[in-house]
Amino acid sequence: MASPPFTMQHQQTFLNQLREITGINDTQILQQALKDSNGNLELAVAFLTAKNAKTPQQEETTYYQTALPGNDRYISVGSQADTNVIDLTGDDKDDLQRAIALSLAESNRAFRETGITDEEQAISRVLEASIAENKACLKRTPTEVWRDSRNPYDRKRQDKTPVGLKNVGNTCWFSAVIQSLFNLLEFRRLVLNYKPPSNAQDLPRNQKEHRNLPFMRELRYLFALLVGTKRKYVDPSRAVEILKDAFKSNDSQQQDVSEFTHKLLDWLEDAFQMKAEEETDEEKPKNPMVELFYGRFLAVGVLEGKKFENTEMFGQYPLQVNGFKDLHECLEAAMIEGEIESLHSENSGKSGQEHWFTELPPVLTFELSRFEFNQALGRPEKIHNKLEFPQVLYLDRYMHRNREITRIKREEIKRLKDYLTVLQQRLERYLSYGSGPKRFPLVDVLQYALEFASSKPVCTSPVDDIDASSPSSGSIPSQTLPSTTEQQGAPSSELPSTSPAAIAAISSRSVIHKPFTQSRIPPDLPMHPAPRHITEEELSVLESCLHRWRTEIENDTRDLQESISRIHRTIDLMYSDKSMIQVPYRLHAVLVHEGQANAGHYWAYIFDHRENRWMKYNDIAVTKSSWEELVRDSFGGYRNASAYCLMYINDKAQFLIQEEFNKETGQALVGIETLPPDLRDFVEEDNQRFEKELEEWDAQLAQKALQEKLLASQKLRESESSLPTAQAGEPEYLEQPSRSDFSKHLKEETIRIITKASHEHEDKSPETVLQSKPENATSQPPSNQQVVEVAIPPVGKFMVESKEGGYDDEIMMTPNMQGIIMAIGKSRNVYDRCGPEAGFFKAIKLEYSRLVKLAQEDTPPETDYRLHHVVVYFIQNQAPKKIIEKTLLEQFGDRNLSFDERCHNIMKVAQAKLEMIKPEEVNLEEYEEWHQDYRKFRETTMYLIIGLEYFQRESYIDSLLFLICAYQNNKELLSKGPYRGHDEELISHYRRECLLKLNEQAAELFESGEDREVNNGLIIMNEFIVPFLPLLLVDEMEEKDILAVEDMRNRWCSYLGQEMEANLQEKLTDFLPKLLDCSTEIKGFHEPPKLPSYSTHELCERFARIMLSLSRTPADGR
Repeated sequence: MASPPFTMQHQQTFLNQLREITGINDTQILQQALKDSNGNLELAVAFLTAKNAKTPQQEETTYYQTALPGNDRYISVGSQADTNVIDLTGDDKDDLQRAIALSLAESNRAFRETGITDEEQAISRVLEASIAENKACLKRTPTEVWRDSRNPYDRKRQDKTPVGLKNVGNTCWFSAVIQSLFNLLEFRRLVLNYKPPSNAQDLPRNQKEHRNLPFMRELRYLFALLVGTKRKYVDPSRAVEILKDAFKSNDSQQQDVSEFTHKLLDWLEDAFQMKAEEETDEEKPKNPMVELFYGRFLAVGVLEGKKFENTEMFGQYPLQVNGFKDLHECLEAAMIEGEIESLHSENSGKSGQEHWFTELPPVLTFELSRFEFNQALGRPEKIHNKLEFPQVLYLDRYMHRNREITRIKREEIKRLKDYLTVLQQRLERYLSYGSGPKRFPLVDVLQYALEFASSKPVCTSPVDDIDASSPSSGSIPSQTLPSTTEQQGAPSSELPSTSPAAIAAISSRSVIHKPFTQSRIPPDLPMHPAPRHITEEELSVLESCLHRWRTEIENDTRDLQESISRIHRTIDLMYSDKSMIQVPYRLHAVLVHEGQANAGHYWAYIFDHRENRWMKYNDIAVTKSSWEELVRDSFGGYRNASAYCLMYINDKAQFLIQEEFNKETGQALVGIETLPPDLRDFVEEDNQRFEKELEEWDAQLAQKALQEKLLASQKLRESESSLPTAQAGEPEYLEQPSRSDFSKHLKEETIRIITKASHEHEDKSPETVLQSKPENATSQPPSNQQVVEVAIPPVGKFMVESKEGGYDDEIMMTPNMQGIIMAIGKSRNVYDRCGPEAGFFKAIKLEYSRLVKLAQEDTPPETDYRLHHVVVYFIQNQAPKKIIEKTLLEQFGDRNLSFDERCHNIMKVAQAKLEMIKPEEVNLEEYEEWHQDYRKFRETTMYLIIGLEYFQRESYIDSLLFLICAYQNNKELLSKGPYRGHDEELISHYRRECLLKLNEQAAELFESGEDREVNNGLIIMNEFIVPFLPLLLVDEMEEKDILAVEDMRNRWCSYLGQEMEANLQEKLTDFLPKLLDCSTEIKGFHEPPKLPSYSTHELCERFARIMLSLSRTPADGR
């Protein structure tokens, strides 16, 4: 019979941990180790690993694991593997050859299953070994993984978004487990409504009670904040510190997450047990934690021919992952141990057992054992194999009441799988036909034979080829020169001379043909392989046979494939009948680990039953997710991330996820309403503190804004007398003052250009006029022109014309305005004959035609006409005609054109046309949106130019900030159309290179070992690398970005295998989880850098210069 439930429960937990850590399955050996170690897990592991270091005794009742030489994988002897042990210590060459063959086969199998080579696993083991060796000398300090933002609004909870948990120093494991339990509403209610025993004043009576009561108090506070706080995330430090104190072993080594979950449930069980004993006089009071998380199974087996039955209690159910493809296969293997055939025979000496669930808990947790203990190395290593699991799991086949029908179905499945193996072998003979090393599908072999038989020989004579290519008397005959092969094979002293004299001597000789001594010319050769002699009758018979055989093989192959598919469907549907889908369990939470055995990051996917969607809980970040994302991160085999714990809940036990309702109103209680009075007061006090923090922040901002306003007002008064009147109503991207300080063409030069254009012939294109260079006459500013100095803070001082000149010379010299001036000059004849309106129509038509031509022109990368003209940008992106028309009218209506009579009259016509446009004719919101996109395009260009310039100056931090903004803006633009932005691959390349360069710099600083340099290196990583890595992981199609991230991570992981000081090792292990986090959420984005003001001329000039310099960069440098 079973032992008392709680004693048996703790004993079973201990044995499960030993079984997982050491890989030993023999219950007797494990129990003996438990007895010898007096319940000390570390001593038990030491005993067992010391024993396994020696040659194990082979007994039929022993289930142990043996590491293959040269391949640190395990063969489970006595269960699912061959029982032969290969002895490599002797001289038996056959055993040695077998060992090598087995090792190679296992290596190939492992690579096919996981895509990970044994060399890569060896590297991982070295890294893990380094961590294990250095862990004992570390004293961890609770450093925050993510710093709190100074702005409390960044930490404010949005609506009813779930609350995150702050990582207070490698505590992502705590967050993942606690969030999974918190989102079980029944568990949440039990914790929140927990009341300490009434005799708490007399406590603690023992160490257990001294520990449990403070922990339950802090857990209640933590759950209350998760329910009703106004913060985006809360700090679990106090609860974590209590846990950490209890979780430290003698060598200050923190135990794994599975152990944490076991102990957490034990603590909760003990806490509720005290309360249950106080409230009832029953002999065995009911413990709500036990009823929620613990079930029972019946172990039925045979030990050395003797049958036995034992009932045992279980909490977390451990499952082996290695060698299985889905959860049901893991469960089947866990429920059957040893030779199951012996269970039904009377006189068998073999041993084995079956497990059958007799009572399932409402919350069923599967602990996926992805860490195996490598006995050869003496340390654990992680298994990255892919393992699939369903959203709804039916457990009927594992229930004791269904064991007879399940056994029948298992026998049927075994028979079907045996038959399936036979069919697959037969199919393989068709698909891989031949007796040599190279094999091909038989259908293809027959097809190739048919094609060969049907081929007609197309012959060519080599004599014709020789005659056609024979040299003239003055040329060197090719026959006299030895072949390359002959030259290579001859000694260097015998090589023919290639001097000019030798060539002349050879060319002077006459060619003498010796038909009997030379190689004979082969007969006519076909151009393609084809039968030389075949009659029509033979071909007809052969084609008939090959066609018939090919049809037969195709039919046989198809029949085999259909039979295999039918068997697969039959196996899949074996447990789908109604009687076997009565115990549904729905997936509630998946706890994920990314990394290796001793380093990594944890997070959780939890199903929101109210909103019917998956949520991702990653420390402080709680985001909406999907089943597809969960599958990608949890099944394994991808980015070293995989599920290590699955939490299923009984789909029929609605009380687990049912909300509380107000008994009077019948409405659901939400948020702070669900809390007991003491916790409600606690949360309200915390919320008031947070609101006060928000108010103080607002006051600081208001004070700062007032100071800035006063300072700006003072500066405005100081500079008011020297500033020219700004022109209103112009889009700022059209004309902006230049930062260049070179001499400008002033009013006379502009008038000279207009006069010159007016005398051009009517049939000349606008481009001819635009591209014609001015005469080499030096034009200087006239002495009577009033000039003022304007101070521009980012640039300095430069000269512009004052308003008294009638126009802004900077605007007049832009490509946009110059094009309009040229068009007006070309329309002079029409203007003189027909008046201003006809001249306006002629000019705008010429300008539009010119811009269309520019938009269609194929230009090099350094020339982008979109930067010259907004209309070119609109044309290339197929903007509505009304948008283009209104933009052109505004340009022709620019009042800077009022410097001469003809331009002034055309300007007035354009302004009149603008006023005639009705609001319903042009959608003003759409018009503004198009111009806003163009402004963003120019901003993106500025970010790109400055980022690339910084990159060339090797200022990678500045470059990264500008390129990040360029990439993000550009991506938004390209989402609207392919010509809205710049080359995405170019920006992506230099953004990636910046991160790689900074990572290299940070690594070199870390390698220096000096505290200041190390801290600077980690600042670079924390401030610039880690926050921006998610940008490279967002798009899984960008393989280069993903490889770059892996390179950066591998660089830092490589330090784990090196000896270093304890403080460096501590900083490294604190930093690595942040780097290994594969979430795609950006956790800290810098403010976009401020852009200087560029004129169109300078923007185009700098863009051309930087793009030209990139085109000269070698391909390997880009």
